[in-house]
Amino acid sequence: MPKVLISDSLSPRAVEIFKERGVEVDVKVGLKPDELKAIIGDYDGLAIRSNTKVTKDILAAATNLKVVGRAGIGVDNVDIPAATARGVVVMNTPFGNSITTAEHAIAMMFALAREIPAANASTHAGKWEKNRFMGVELFGKVLGVIGCGNIGGIVADRAIGLKMKVIAFDPFLSPERATEIGVEKVELDDLLRRADFITLHTPLTEATKNVLDAKALAKTKKGVRIINCARGGLIVEEALQAAIEAGHVAGAALDVFAEEPAKSHPLFGNEKVVATPHLGASTTEAQENVALQVAEQLADYLVNGAVVNALNMPSVTAEEAPRLRPYMKLAEQLGGFVGQLIDGSLKGVTIEYEGQAAALNTKPLTAIVLKGLLGPLMESVNMVNAPVIAKERDIKVAETKRTVDGDYHTLVRIIVTTDKGTSSVTGTLFGGDKPRLVEIDDVPIEAEVTPFMLFVRNEDKPGFIGKLGTTLGNASVNIATFHLGRTAPGANAICLVSVDQKVDDALLATIRALPSVVRATELTFA
Repeated sequence: MPKVLISDSLSPRAVEIFKERGVEVDVKVGLKPDELKAIIGDYDGLAIRSNTKVTKDILAAATNLKVVGRAGIGVDNVDIPAATARGVVVMNTPFGNSITTAEHAIAMMFALAREIPAANASTHAGKWEKNRFMGVELFGKVLGVIGCGNIGGIVADRAIGLKMKVIAFDPFLSPERATEIGVEKVELDDLLRRADFITLHTPLTEATKNVLDAKALAKTKKGVRIINCARGGLIVEEALQAAIEAGHVAGAALDVFAEEPAKSHPLFGNEKVVATPHLGASTTEAQENVALQVAEQLADYLVNGAVVNALNMPSVTAEEAPRLRPYMKLAEQLGGFVGQLIDGSLKGVTIEYEGQAAALNTKPLTAIVLKGLLGPLMESVNMVNAPVIAKERDIKVAETKRTVDGDYHTLVRIIVTTDKGTSSVTGTLFGGDKPRLVEIDDVPIEAEVTPFMLFVRNEDKPGFIGKLGTTLGNASVNIATFHLGRTAPGANAICLVSVDQKVDDALLATIRALPSVVRATELTFA
């Protein structure tokens, strides 16, 4: 039974979900790093919020860990490269708090426009400064949205409902999507020039860090108001302070800061600044939603192999997982088969999907092909880190799809290129779920992959099969199945033998010395 540790506060319902789905769960909140490191090796999954730091050291101790689930969107507290290198899936729940965060951004925009926090403080102090707080309407104003993904799209929708004109800068926003949600897609400089309000809804990456620096702020319309409920670090805070003090920026509403917790800050105390302590996801509904979602996602992965909202591997829905399972087995066997036959330095791999296979979600299949392919060449490879390892070693990976059936209704072919040439292996499914090899290096051959196999390339000459069988028999190696293929009579031939035990090096040397043998390789499969 899979075992999960919950190390941050989650809804009690999350525990129930794990148990209902056949996952053992422990709740240990507030662990110090050394305490977490001491026990993490016992767990298959780890469910966290923002308090637990999943560092390289923690991951090194997590010898059985398969998945980390973050209840929420931000994963700044998880070392994703280190997790990927160790083959640990990292998931988040990007949609559980989307509405809550979007609503907070709208609330911050209202508060900023009408100076509500300062007016509230003044009134509580017994003053009645009705003429002091002169706000602005949102109606008819231009809202610039930087980052128009899930949350940004919800903010845009709400702003359109307020009769604002919405323009958006997002390199990944398609013209069709922009039309669908009713925004005008623009370049960043155009947004800065035109917007009365600017709201940020982008992750913190190298491309977005300091997107609003002094140079960008200088391009904005005088009197602009800026809202950030996304990530600290998107705005250069010193530049924002200078722009507010100079009167160029009319005010800012900040829920996030470059350093958190922000218990002191140069912007604090400025009536032009509305500040909240990272409350974007802080509603009862959002906290419950993300807790339940992370429990469902981790349980589905550990029990069914479904991968949802993963940040370091292709997603596989719960509906896809059963359909993909036999293909995953086929893909891993084919990758492992050709990986053990590689001669030379691996340069590239092409995976061809034909017939029914071409209609599937092939990204996870390609990942597991790479896992099988690289597994014989190096240790600690799985479908999470295999694509990264391939990229690091400059191995070119390509996919092709052909939906029309050929000789088989479904087919997967792997073609590897080395500095010494190319080789290939092709497989299909019999009966919808039984993997079979059907071709090796253009030689038709039908065989089931078994734990111990002997691959022999030989000249097609009379008497060879008998000599090979006798050699195996004299060594007390029992033959389970014997599969033959050739390109033409008397030409190159392939012999694939399933045996009941491992072929030792001495016997392999004897087989290689037989007349007509060009190559002999032992193949093993877990």
